[in-house]
Amino acid sequence: MRLIAFDKNGNATMGARDGDAVIDLSVAAPELPDNLTDIIKLGQTGIDQISTAISGAGDDARIALNDIKYLPPTTNAGKIICLGLNYADHAAEGGHKKPEYPSFFLRTNQTLVPHQAPILRPVVSEQLDYEAEMVAIVGKQARHVKQADALDYIWGYSVFNEASIREYQRKTAQWTIGKNFDNTGGFGPEAVTADEIPPGGNGLRIQTRLNGEILQDANTDDMLFDVAETVELLTECLTLEPGDLLVMGTPSGVGHARTPQLWMKAGDICEVEIEKIGLLRNPIEDEVLPG
Repeated sequence: MRLIAFDKNGNATMGARDGDAVIDLSVAAPELPDNLTDIIKLGQTGIDQISTAISGAGDDARIALNDIKYLPPTTNAGKIICLGLNYADHAAEGGHKKPEYPSFFLRTNQTLVPHQAPILRPVVSEQLDYEAEMVAIVGKQARHVKQADALDYIWGYSVFNEASIREYQRKTAQWTIGKNFDNTGGFGPEAVTADEIPPGGNGLRIQTRLNGEILQDANTDDMLFDVAETVELLTECLTLEPGDLLVMGTPSGVGHARTPQLWMKAGDICEVEIEKIGLLRNPIEDEVLPG
């Protein structure tokens, strides 16, 4: 099942993809919540209701996929937890050794940008870099979960472009400020339930293409800490909640490690594609100051 958040007359609405159409769940299943997190909290009941809505949807609930204005799959995640240096080749290209423990940091919902909407290069820096990443979406409350059971707590997967302002990332020992500029976190286009994806999202090709040129090309099997181990490590420390996002790190090929360095700029088109999960496409624009 593939769920899409989209704009309907200025309001956030949930839909389910059915081929080249989106089933508007506010029409086909108005009893369902209008956001992904609350749908996830319904568990299997929510999945069953959506399946029924898809099979019984009339023409009034069908919208052509090309006609919708995408929103991020969720904008009310309680936590967006990111992993740095989670591919050995990416760690090496940045001059880092293989970590013994993940480099965890947080993003905010304010950074999120949907499919087809622009990622903004801020006025304060030209060092806007791309990062192809897989997202694991938490499905139920998790604390002290063992690795063998961890995937039972994952609801689904999506695609992320964790665009980073490298200049600001390196201003401090903590990466947070360079990862939290407004409108820099490409996310979507869909949230895909775990049953459609290999366990843990393993074995999937992951790519970044900038203006059609392949710049990152790897496989999620190359992650140093996979989804299951990440859940175990995080829940040693904190409680994961339904709708939390785990952004699983990027492979080698990022712009700051190239010679000469390569930064995204206005007019560029950046695509991140993960096999079986989806293709996220964002134009790049310059931030415009108000007034």
